[in-house]
Amino acid sequence: MRSGNKSLLEYNPENFILLGVSDRPWLELPLFVILLVSYILAMLGNIAIILVSKLDTQLQSPMYIFLSHLSFLDLCYTTTTVPQMLFNMGSSMKTISYGGCTVQYAIFHWLGCTECIVLAAMALDRYVAICEPLRYAIIMHRPLCQQLVAVAWVSGFGNSLVQVALTVQLPFCGQRVLNNFFCEVPAMIKLSCADTAVNDATLSVLVAFFVLIPLALILLSYGFIARAVLRIQSSKGRHKAFGTCSSHLVVVSLFYLPAIYMYLQPPSSYSQEQGKFISLFYSIITPTLNPFIYTLRNKDVKGALRRLLEKIWRICR
Repeated sequence: MRSGNKSLLEYNPENFILLGVSDRPWLELPLFVILLVSYILAMLGNIAIILVSKLDTQLQSPMYIFLSHLSFLDLCYTTTTVPQMLFNMGSSMKTISYGGCTVQYAIFHWLGCTECIVLAAMALDRYVAICEPLRYAIIMHRPLCQQLVAVAWVSGFGNSLVQVALTVQLPFCGQRVLNNFFCEVPAMIKLSCADTAVNDATLSVLVAFFVLIPLALILLSYGFIARAVLRIQSSKGRHKAFGTCSSHLVVVSLFYLPAIYMYLQPPSSYSQEQGKFISLFYSIITPTLNPFIYTLRNKDVKGALRRLLEKIWRICR
């Protein structure tokens, strides 16, 4: 460790090298193509869901308020990381500035924690719709939905602010090679040359709060939903009720399982080699799949998309 009288800037590099798959050059081209196609699909799919949720009069229930925010989150999520990854894979200079790196992991963690709470709010919406159908419109009124979404965004921002405040204080002693595709707090903690016990503990506590508590609420909601559905006499009614929830459960699984693996272990001890591919999964694959999961399993969304395409076709003609 260098002497304490030197400034923090002297400890930190001007830019970082994002290793990605540079140690496996044969992987760069196929991964570049996969990322590019996935990014285009994620953009098109999530923009389409946002548009139909805002423009179609038949998609004005609380569920679609949450779904449009989820799509917006996924849109931002991919845009925060994928363009940088594509640029680095297509260039010999696989770098990102110190400031750019800080902004990237700040926004990434903000969006990630916000999505955790939005997914929990969506589970609450499904619980009320199935277990309290007669009171659904009274309980899940628009102001409440907007308040839940606002709480999600503000809470996510608060978490990100704490993580950034702690991470920017870490010295790196000239080390600049990040074994990752993009900047992420666990990778930054791993790279630091200082004692990171406070960072590890803070990250674990905040992630437990923003991941485990929403996940527990989601599981509790679906426990009540399962009990209510099993009481339905009609097999058609049971099938319809399970169908309305299955898409959300798939999305929850795709988002939470990688996040739990990545963040609910000490950042200083996690495997960067495995971690970088898992982070690649939830930063691009999950946001790409989400629109298709909700579209394929939801007749209302499919109908709204068909009506939107028909309107666009008439305008273009």
